[in-house]
Amino acid sequence: MTPLASRPRLLRPLAAVLAAAGLLSALSACAPLLVGGAVVGTVMVATDRRSSGAQLDDQAIELKAMNRLRETFNEQRVHVNVTSYNRMVLLTGEVASEEDKQRVERIVAGVDNVRSIVNELAVMGVSSLTSRSNDVILGGKVKATFVDARDLQAQAVKVVAERGTVYLMGRVTEREAKRAAELARSVSGVNKVVTVFELITEEELARLQPNRPSPAGASPGQ
Repeated sequence: MTPLASRPRLLRPLAAVLAAAGLLSALSACAPLLVGGAVVGTVMVATDRRSSGAQLDDQAIELKAMNRLRETFNEQRVHVNVTSYNRMVLLTGEVASEEDKQRVERIVAGVDNVRSIVNELAVMGVSSLTSRSNDVILGGKVKATFVDARDLQAQAVKVVAERGTVYLMGRVTEREAKRAAELARSVSGVNKVVTVFELITEEELARLQPNRPSPAGASPGQ
């Protein structure tokens, strides 16, 4: 784990991603505000680098964690996003105190199959709906930039945006991690990029995707 101007051909993937982001935002508006919807870019099962068991565990972890947090906190007091990838949980959002921050982490750590937690909760007032909507749009822009890049598998990286900070998750090689961070930083509106990757070797990637063409400049031992 490593806590590390428009072009014509970008328009189509950008429009598609922003449309999906808009739908996600609309759906999240129907749910309690405790867990906001700033997560963009669900990884397709067919090309996911996690096992099917890990994918199911991640869905269960997010659902159970959200339910437990709703039972504990008032939605006016905290705003927490729970994102799980390969049983690694990223916590983002805002809480009222350091005590609340640690309490959220303890609650999520008690959920079955959680392997590790990266606690990025900020101690401050909860963000506005406008701020969260901007984060959804920003995450969509980052994801669209990944889709447009020919040297990165966009579906391998999960994007979470929170108050202008972009978090990147996934099982990627060091080469892919650096490229994803570089692309994310190039997007207008991104204040900071935090990588929460699980690094794998090029050999491991080749075993996961045996029919994948070799990236330019990458050697078997790279």
